[in-house]
Amino acid sequence: MHNNRLLLVFLLALLLVASLLIGASMGLAGQGWDTYDTGRRLTIEAPLKQVLYRRPQTEVRVDYRGTEWKVLLGPSSRLLSRGAIRNDLRPGRPVILVGYPRKDGSAEMRAERLILDGRTLELR
Repeated sequence: MHNNRLLLVFLLALLLVASLLIGASMGLAGQGWDTYDTGRRLTIEAPLKQVLYRRPQTEVRVDYRGTEWKVLLGPSSRLLSRGAIRNDLRPGRPVILVGYPRKDGSAEMRAERLILDGRTLELR
């Protein structure tokens, strides 16, 4: 009986450690700022081409210098708390996006600021 209890405590502790490690790794993967060049700020002024409400990030697509760029805006809940509503982000809507391009040179940017009709939304 004592051995069964020890085994149960050991298994529960192992499960707790495993879930903490998985949660920590998912949290780190979600941040991802290390893949963006924070020393090189990029400003894109263009109409939205596509808006995708995904988890964990809302993303938009815009044409910039002849290339379609993917721009990560952050979670939908953050956009809402900063004052953006779904109707604010729609294809054809002109916006200014300020953020950081990927270090690998791909056409992707992580936005820290979104400007809609002169209204600035801080996304970080």
